[in-house]
Amino acid sequence: MDTIAGLFSFITTPVSWIIVQFHSLYGAVFGPDSGWAWGLSIVSLVILIRICLIPLFVKQIKATRGMQALQPKMKAIQERYKNDKQRQSEEMMKLYKETGTNPLSSCLPILAQSPFFFALYHVLANIADGKTIGVLNQQLVDSAREAKIFGAPIAAKFMDSSEKVAALGASLTDVRIVTAVMIVLMSLSQFYTQRQLMQKNVDLSVKTPFMQQQKMLMYIFPVIFAVMGVNFPVGVLVYWLTTNVWTMGQQMYVINQNPTPGSKAQDQYLTRLLKHATSHGEVKGRGKKKTVAAIVAKGPDRNDIERKFITALSKQGLAAQADGSVIKSSEATADSDAASSGAAKRQQPKRQTKSQRQTPSKPSPKK
Repeated sequence: MDTIAGLFSFITTPVSWIIVQFHSLYGAVFGPDSGWAWGLSIVSLVILIRICLIPLFVKQIKATRGMQALQPKMKAIQERYKNDKQRQSEEMMKLYKETGTNPLSSCLPILAQSPFFFALYHVLANIADGKTIGVLNQQLVDSAREAKIFGAPIAAKFMDSSEKVAALGASLTDVRIVTAVMIVLMSLSQFYTQRQLMQKNVDLSVKTPFMQQQKMLMYIFPVIFAVMGVNFPVGVLVYWLTTNVWTMGQQMYVINQNPTPGSKAQDQYLTRLLKHATSHGEVKGRGKKKTVAAIVAKGPDRNDIERKFITALSKQGLAAQADGSVIKSSEATADSDAASSGAAKRQQPKRQTKSQRQTPSKPSPKK
């Protein structure tokens, strides 16, 4: 871990500078040597990084939506090559290449913040050894080295010896309890976030290799974090627990407001939207109207959940419109009938009398 962290030493100066700026702010409230001042500085570092990564998160969402748009084609490939797994994988890769879709796009936020994670690890490792690093002078290093969160120094690790923990002015029992609790919370938050994604925001009607990979990661990632967590300083555990909580909240918002078509989350969202439309007799909000408009535009390509939504609206006497609004079904029928009758009137030829029908038409005279 120390070797990997050393590879990202180039970013330790900006990371240490950000921590020092936040520490000066929180130190004025909690005291410069307080564990809360240093701990909240790390939490604020995470929040700042995640705010900067929001554009990347939006890109991730768009890439995920691109994957969802390919679901029918992927399902067709599965059916066509169901007895030839190798050819099936080849065709899937070909489809990804042709459409410019990357199945691993969901890993982008983790990869983007990895340098900051390892840089923070490098900073805390130097603090534990009492060495200056980045913009942290000896006075700040000594202050951070003695800062404790629930009795555990922010530079202490679960696997540290009793002598090393004692040198940091703490007991091994306090360090083990605090780090163990944080490791469990870190792993559980990672598992819950991935489980929520798989159970609520995935189109389960299509089984793809990507979905199988995601399901495996749901169990593998928490185990990896638990194993690696015993070598993380308390400060790094604070960092990773905070970013997991941020990811979980961010994902909950996306699932509730922009669910994957065909997923359980979409069913729940459209149920809420139906209740809203029935209660108010209209659809309020730009996002809700955009959702209804997208469903109307799909026409016969709607999934079962979307068809159920349109049918339920009809049973409530409402009809969805192309602009995302809803009107009473009687008004929509009247408009349709009026348009049809108008077209029929325009196309109906003039009725001839009996004498006109019997009299042959005269040819036009030649000039």
